[in-house]
Amino acid sequence: MEIVYVYTKIRSEFGRQCNFSDRPAELHVDIIPDPTLADNFIEKNPVDVFVQVSNDMSEHEINTERFETETRGINHVEGGWPKDINANDLEHTIRYRKKVEKDENYVYTIMQLGGLMEHCIKQNNAINIYEEYFEREEEFTDRIEEPPSAKTINVFSDPNEIKRTVSHLSWHPDQGKKLAISYCCLEFQKASEDMSFDSYIWDMENPNKHEMVIKPISPLVCLEYNPKDSHILAGGCYNGQIGYWDTRKGGQAVEMPAVELGHRDPVYKIIWLQSKTGTDCFSTSTDGQVLWWDIRKMTEPVERLILDITKKDDLDIACGGISLEFETTMPTKFMVGTEQGFIILGNRKGKLPAEKIVSTFTGHHGPVYALQRNPFYPKNFLTVGDWTTRIWSEEIRESSIIWTKYHMSYLTDGCWSPVRPAVFFTTKMDGTVDTWDLSFKHSEPTLSVKVCDEALYSLRVQDNGRFLACGSHLGTTTLLEFSSGFYAHQKNEKGLVNAMFERETKREKILEARQREMRIKERAKSEQGKVEEHKVEDEEDTIEYKIAHAESAFFESIEQERDRFELEVEKSDIAKELTLSEDEEETDNY
Repeated sequence: MEIVYVYTKIRSEFGRQCNFSDRPAELHVDIIPDPTLADNFIEKNPVDVFVQVSNDMSEHEINTERFETETRGINHVEGGWPKDINANDLEHTIRYRKKVEKDENYVYTIMQLGGLMEHCIKQNNAINIYEEYFEREEEFTDRIEEPPSAKTINVFSDPNEIKRTVSHLSWHPDQGKKLAISYCCLEFQKASEDMSFDSYIWDMENPNKHEMVIKPISPLVCLEYNPKDSHILAGGCYNGQIGYWDTRKGGQAVEMPAVELGHRDPVYKIIWLQSKTGTDCFSTSTDGQVLWWDIRKMTEPVERLILDITKKDDLDIACGGISLEFETTMPTKFMVGTEQGFIILGNRKGKLPAEKIVSTFTGHHGPVYALQRNPFYPKNFLTVGDWTTRIWSEEIRESSIIWTKYHMSYLTDGCWSPVRPAVFFTTKMDGTVDTWDLSFKHSEPTLSVKVCDEALYSLRVQDNGRFLACGSHLGTTTLLEFSSGFYAHQKNEKGLVNAMFERETKREKILEARQREMRIKERAKSEQGKVEEHKVEDEEDTIEYKIAHAESAFFESIEQERDRFELEVEKSDIAKELTLSEDEEETDNY
């Protein structure tokens, strides 16, 4: 049994308080180590040592800029000889060279070119003598065998307490190292008074803090970089106003026209036009208008178009615009996706507003949230709406050439891959990003990635096709990196996709012609049936008239016979009475 007794003592009985001070170290005891004691110790590896007093360390990260390599080749071809000199004749060429070398301008030109060549040589260019020039085919086979995949690189969250929907995304035009994100509450009357109006520009390498704040007077529904000037951004507000920002001048808008000069509803899409100045853009809204702007003079829109498919230029019956499309190779054409499911093809060459609406495509049951031409085949374009994605051809108006099956979740956005003509991406309300590869299969997506639990409302692919950003309902933007099979150039892909589009277009034309013939036959049958009905009615009218005439003649003859019979009966009665009276007279006489 172990007995333990604890001695206690009051602090005031310890004596005087010790005051510590800094002073040099003093050696009081020096114990020499005994080497014989080392035999009693057991060595352990590894040995953990805990030190209580240590320096405070802070976490810090540094990312170096990525160095991009580029392979270039030089093709040396002899040429530039005058017409009177035969390049194959050695004497003529030697004589001509001597003549040129004697010229004073030749020496001066050579001296100038020598400095340029010296500068190029000093650029540390080297030739790899061990380089294998024919290893691309092996790389191609390796890329094909790699399974399709995607991984999350960064997540950019809305820094405000009240989370808002990521309404639009725009990559920086120079190498895509920055991402402009607009935030807006798109639900009707759900925006609170404390909700922030700010949108942000993020750096890909630093998801913890935004690089710049964009401060509009109303929440931004769309925000787009200028492809010619990366410092300029154009945005459309929830109250219908248009404005532009210059990152060199801060987060405030440089210029924004009055409310009455813009749209009446939220500006859902704004696109920069291809022009010499790089200052032209156009926008659309659910108020049924398309407005063209010049940021050098934003006091009023340059041009206005009402989306009235009846071509009566009536704003009350106009279709609301949700999405826009503009292809730089077709500077006069534009396309608008509407709330009613129509796709309107327009042409700016038209003098009258009614002439600018060329044709319409009908194929969705609800709003067309995404509209984009194929970057390799502009006559084919992609639309996303309701529960399907459809691919159209400008040559066919009545039906799309390729469409996906009806999904269980609503589709919200979509776009083509900028590097592969057969690949496109879509987002759904269940938080899934679908990647489709038409060269592989049409029935279902090649890769489906569950990004988050809330709905996804926007997506944008970087110009290299490798990274994709998608924004969610709660303000979270996820950056995905795809495997090389989705952005690496495939062998003969352009030819195969072109043949597929032409084949499907031809098939739809045949079906459309067949349906047209059937409609014409049905119309002819219906018209022939109506003619026969009219003939029968006419014949019935003539028969009824004859029957009625015969009946009237019959009844007239009966009446005549009846009158004649009654007349004869009366005559017979009179004759009988006369005979009776004569007989009575004879009897009396008798």
